Amino acid sequence: MRHGLSTYNLQRRVQGHCDESTLSDEGRKTARQAGKALQGLQFDAVYSSPLQRARETAELICAQLEAPPSIECTDLLKEINLAEWEGMTFAEVEERFPEGFRTWRDRPHELQMQRPTETGGTESFYPVLDLREQAQQFWDMVLPQHGGKTILVVAHSGINRSLISVAADFPPDHYNTIHQTNCAINVLNFPGQLGEGVQLESVNLTSHLGMPLPKTREGHKGPRILLVRHGETDWNRDKRFQGQIDVPLNDSGRAQSEKAATFLKDVAIDAAITSPMLRPKETAEIILKHHPAVKLETEPLLMEIAHGLWEGKLEAEIEAEYAETLNQWKLTPEKVQMPEGENLQQVWDRAIAAWEKILANAETERPTTILVVAHDAINKALLCYLTGLEPQHFWTFKQGNGAVSVIDYPKGRDRRPMIQALNITTHFGTGVLDKTAAGAL
Repeated sequence: MRHGLSTYNLQRRVQGHCDESTLSDEGRKTARQAGKALQGLQFDAVYSSPLQRARETAELICAQLEAPPSIECTDLLKEINLAEWEGMTFAEVEERFPEGFRTWRDRPHELQMQRPTETGGTESFYPVLDLREQAQQFWDMVLPQHGGKTILVVAHSGINRSLISVAADFPPDHYNTIHQTNCAINVLNFPGQLGEGVQLESVNLTSHLGMPLPKTREGHKGPRILLVRHGETDWNRDKRFQGQIDVPLNDSGRAQSEKAATFLKDVAIDAAITSPMLRPKETAEIILKHHPAVKLETEPLLMEIAHGLWEGKLEAEIEAEYAETLNQWKLTPEKVQMPEGENLQQVWDRAIAAWEKILANAETERPTTILVVAHDAINKALLCYLTGLEPQHFWTFKQGNGAVSVIDYPKGRDRRPMIQALNITTHFGTGVLDKTAAGAL
């Protein structure tokens, strides 16, 4: 989690390592709201940045929890060190350091600064690259201590982005790809130690703050895309591989779609595109009941992965017949050619082609919101593409049935996007964790 809204946030000042910034009244309020959202979860440990805006946030959260562990502060969770800029407003930084500010905005991993040394001199360093190393040290420290347990981490925007980026293996130039709202919740699932893969279950959840979707950034220019996975089918529930067999929603899937529709009811949707298959198409139609003026278009490139001979089979049946290939699919999916079906590169290519087509057709005169409803494999491929990942990272992103992800193009459709939120399922009323079916594709 990121700390609550601070005094420097309100003044639009650079915070970094500076510890003069404190929580605002609004920041304290949202910290308590976050604590209430986390009630019912049992934490094995709580780690916080020692900077007071984060430490107080952690204290306010823990005050809402039943028998929380004591808070352990560590310098490994300190915010990014922007030594030359700290305390300045962003406007002052842009005026005094125009070249550095442009680098920070467009290529943050290349930003170079000077910092004081213990001997009284100065040295050059790269703030973003140093922060990635700091994030890696944190994970290396805490993961071996808490296997199979749940821990709470309260820190800052920059270090949180780096923690997520290092865990998921995002390249350094994608530092700004993940947004962090004050007191938003991120959920990361580690199967083992760092480097053994991570599942990003959810990123930047804000519903507990009375904010169903994160707000667009000031000066937003490009489209906002709401990427939705279809609602549940009986085959999802049974762990039966669907692929391109046209399985309809079940009653639970229709109920999920109705809840997604209510969740997005007050969002001004300008256009809608769906895979032509029954399950996403019906999901989209249910959502658009509250947006009758929006025409639903279909895009065949968004169809689910073709599993070939696996389609229609239960996972247990596939394991009996294709044990080695199924195991490879789980561990190294990029190496699998589905028998009489597709491989991931083929899915990647057509998913990206569909995305670029959607962007090309987006309005440029004004920011618009586009609903895109597709499938688990398609959505995973797109999210990997948008964060600089390759097919071997296919399992990094969770996509629950009826979940909503938010992708913004704040600088225009021809510039790099930002993942504003990932895999929102809070509209199902089951809390911050995704409890949808973990079924087959």
